[in-house]
Amino acid sequence: MFRSFLSLFLLLKCVALTPSMRRPSCHEVRAAFQLQQVGRGRLVPEVPVEESDLQICQNKAPTCCTRRMEESYQAAVKQELFHNIQALNFELKFMIVGHMSAFQETFDSVIRVATNHTMALFHSTYLLLAPDVEDPIKELFTDISLYILGEEIPVEGAVSRFFDALFPLVYNRLLNPDMASLSEEYLECLRLTRKDINPFGSYPSAAVTNLSKSLWASRMMNKALSLAVQVINTTEHAGLTKECIRALVRMQYCPHCQGFTLIRPCVGYCLNVMRGCLASLADLEIPWRNFITLLEHLAGQMSGSHDLELALLGIQDMVKEAIQHAESHGSDLTSMVDKVCGKPQESLVRIHTDVTTQVDPKVEMPTPATLLPPGHMRSSLPLKASKNDKPRNLKRISREFINYMKLSRTFYASFAERLCDGDLAVRDGSTCWNGDDVVESYTNMVVSNGVKAQTNNPEVKVRGLNLHIRQTIERLQQFTQMGTEKRIKPERWRFVEGSGGDGTGEDADPSGDCDDEDGCQGSGGTEQIDTKKHSEDSRRGKSSTKVLNLPNPSATKISDSQKNLSGTGSRITISSTMLVALFILRECMSQL
Repeated sequence: MFRSFLSLFLLLKCVALTPSMRRPSCHEVRAAFQLQQVGRGRLVPEVPVEESDLQICQNKAPTCCTRRMEESYQAAVKQELFHNIQALNFELKFMIVGHMSAFQETFDSVIRVATNHTMALFHSTYLLLAPDVEDPIKELFTDISLYILGEEIPVEGAVSRFFDALFPLVYNRLLNPDMASLSEEYLECLRLTRKDINPFGSYPSAAVTNLSKSLWASRMMNKALSLAVQVINTTEHAGLTKECIRALVRMQYCPHCQGFTLIRPCVGYCLNVMRGCLASLADLEIPWRNFITLLEHLAGQMSGSHDLELALLGIQDMVKEAIQHAESHGSDLTSMVDKVCGKPQESLVRIHTDVTTQVDPKVEMPTPATLLPPGHMRSSLPLKASKNDKPRNLKRISREFINYMKLSRTFYASFAERLCDGDLAVRDGSTCWNGDDVVESYTNMVVSNGVKAQTNNPEVKVRGLNLHIRQTIERLQQFTQMGTEKRIKPERWRFVEGSGGDGTGEDADPSGDCDDEDGCQGSGGTEQIDTKKHSEDSRRGKSSTKVLNLPNPSATKISDSQKNLSGTGSRITISSTMLVALFILRECMSQL
């Protein structure tokens, strides 16, 4: 019995002495090293060693870390912070990219419906023009679509090209329906002189003004969405400084070297490290706030006074009124065209006399079924889009988007707080890591956000603003400034189409924000032809044109290829003196 008691006593004594006599091990450090996928377990020593070449986790006591482990830890903290920032960005980026897609689909839908509406006008009201006006209509709305997407295609040029192409058709088919097909040279003369003859009154310039307002807001919104994605991408790939990486290793992995694999950083310590590492991102706060304010303004324009859907669908009515204006001044326009371009050859004109006339057999003459009286109106086709061809609600999409974006005003100001609020750090009152040892609380000063505030940061040395972030801030500021200046103090540009019976040339605002008192609305006036010299580069690569000074019309452009046009026994040349002489002679002959 005594032996049994003695054996039990010795056993208990051995058990009691085992922990203190157990040999130190780095087993838990190796397990954490592999579990967190920092590196291969073989890099971790079996037992703590005296390591003298450590650069970050320096400690006088034996350590479970080596220089190669420190290198793996540096790569790990870079990857971890990247993923953490990416996770914080994910929701915002997902919403922006989703709305980019929704806006694009809506723009496409609105463009398609507006194109169909405008084409329906010709099929229902001006059937004679329908076959040949389809391409100019498609070109107009294609240019508008490209402009919204950011291409440098001026709205003025797109509208001008459309009315240039429309005038020869209106002149031939509506104003002079008895006239057969005109030669290409004569049609080109009509296109080149359209602005100066001004058959459509102030409607082209009014169309530019109305479209510029709405298209500018949509174009800016599209650019803003792309810029927002660029900002988010920059924050994810801005790069970390060497001081930041060392501070992150010291905060997250240096306690492992002493065997404290479950100890987390103190929250104050975490904030200092993260605010130092993300100081440049915090400086995005003010530019980002101003950017969101501009987005609110753009969204308000798109769903309010500068509704894109109404502007594009209104092109149909604008074109209709422009054609009606030309029809109401048909005789005057024909007289002007005769003076500028001459009369077509007799073989191309259908002459209604009792004498049989010789008509060129090669010319395709309009059939009675297609040749309707001037000012005809057909109403067999509906002018409204079908129920299955409605555009998506741009107003609703804009409201949803801006309501979400308002919530992101403080997105970059709270980056560090959100990172430290998770599982990364623990609040004071719990045992935590302060960068050197395990403590009850962090006692150093906690700095605020931003690069300037990091001067007193005890954990991270910040040398200045990150280059990529600085460039991003500048882009945000430039974009916001451009949008704000055009909204508050618009830069005006003059688009002069000339004036007919409806008004004069207008001041149009390319920013899309021009009030009535700024001169953006056309007003009535006396009928006159603009005498100012216009300069326009032809989209089709035509040669430069010269201005002819005529008594009335007073300004006309004729290309070099139009120097010699067939007329009624006369020839138009580039000499303005000769043309005036011919005009005077013609007037004298008419009086005899």
